[in-house]
Amino acid sequence: MAINTIKSGKLEYLTAENICVPHCFTTRRGGVSDGIFDSLNIALHGGDSEENVGKNLEILSKAMGFELDKLVLTRQIHSDIVRVVTDADHIGLDHHAYPNCDALVTNTPGTALMVYTADCTPILLHDPVTGAVGAAHAGWRGTAADIAGKTVRAMVENFGCKPEDIRAAIGPNIGQCCFQTDAEVPEAMIEALGRSALIHIRHKENKYYVNLKAINAQFLRNAGVVNIEISEECTMCQHDRFWSHRYTKGKRGSQGAIIICKEATP
Repeated sequence: MAINTIKSGKLEYLTAENICVPHCFTTRRGGVSDGIFDSLNIALHGGDSEENVGKNLEILSKAMGFELDKLVLTRQIHSDIVRVVTDADHIGLDHHAYPNCDALVTNTPGTALMVYTADCTPILLHDPVTGAVGAAHAGWRGTAADIAGKTVRAMVENFGCKPEDIRAAIGPNIGQCCFQTDAEVPEAMIEALGRSALIHIRHKENKYYVNLKAINAQFLRNAGVVNIEISEECTMCQHDRFWSHRYTKGKRGSQGAIIICKEATP
């Protein structure tokens, strides 16, 4: 199993072999936006036009096979809030219209869930037994607050999923190679995970380098998930391919992750 790059014309995105419903981790490539948003920007909050973002999402909807009016968004605040999504949440393409949260779960067929990232960690979840899916945005604060595990538990509690059935994929983020921090970040990880977090933290010249992908994977395993695919891509190293908030100093668009709920296979 692996995370693979898919190219269709100018469009480029990543998919995980262990997830069998339509999904993707987007890149910067294949959209219509220009300037600092060049080209597949999927978010309005950076200042791109509504028309461009709408066209970019339409490109993705055609490639992924979902209806735009069934796309549900997140209004992200670096929290551990997980929202349960139903048909009532199909309210449009402006993320400002949605309640604050950093993760979504649903078992409503046809519904597509989307989270935004630009260095933070995107996580997609699928239970092939119940058909339920989840999507989470894990900033370092959300990571330390176990948003990955809480998203799994929301699927268990609301849809009857078994953690061992759930398949997880962790997408591109800022890698340990580039995520240089002060003591605040590693201290939060150690408080959450104890000394087991230390294997994911490197200390050099009064700075720390933290492996957020590995820490989120550890939280997923702690929640009972065993089938996990992890992307090797670093958004800062590959800033021409992905948006990196740190590299651009905040002048950027957003990539993200999308997963579509389908009927469970008998």
